[in-house]
Amino acid sequence: MNIQLRAMAIQILLMGPLAGWAASPAERADDVPASLQVAANEVLVQKLHAVGVQIYTCLAGKDEPAHYEWALKAPEADLSDRAGNKIAKHYAGPTWEAPDGSKIVGEVLASEPAPEAGAIPWLLLSTKTFGIGALAGVRFVQRVNTSGGVGPTGRCPTVGAEQRVGYTADYIFYR
Repeated sequence: MNIQLRAMAIQILLMGPLAGWAASPAERADDVPASLQVAANEVLVQKLHAVGVQIYTCLAGKDEPAHYEWALKAPEADLSDRAGNKIAKHYAGPTWEAPDGSKIVGEVLASEPAPEAGAIPWLLLSTKTFGIGALAGVRFVQRVNTSGGVGPTGRCPTVGAEQRVGYTADYIFYR
């Protein structure tokens, strides 16, 4: 078997965890604001539930260095399928990584305030894929149904101090 065919066979075998939910129009997220919708030709790959933290760090103010302020450092979350199986992890970048080593790095295309007070915004992100595996070919990610995660308010104590704020969200992956 040539190298390209072997790589494709490995990718198909490794896609199992993310290919678990068939794409169907009924499963598309209709309650997502129009600005966060993907094109109709994008195929839903998987919906995963994230439980984790948003990590905020205390930095010197941009306009006033003597005034310290909280800034988002990174997310840290585990993403699970409907059965509770851990499928991926989410961390700085923003990056999503599958156990097979494949990963995607997102770039925010659009943001909408969350309907729930105190929740981080809903997002639409485009992605770049790294590696062959479950996440290969994922082009877009929606972050919806967020709860918590909003950064601390007020002055922070010292530069470098961190605060971890719990959050949950649903991440929807499209090819």
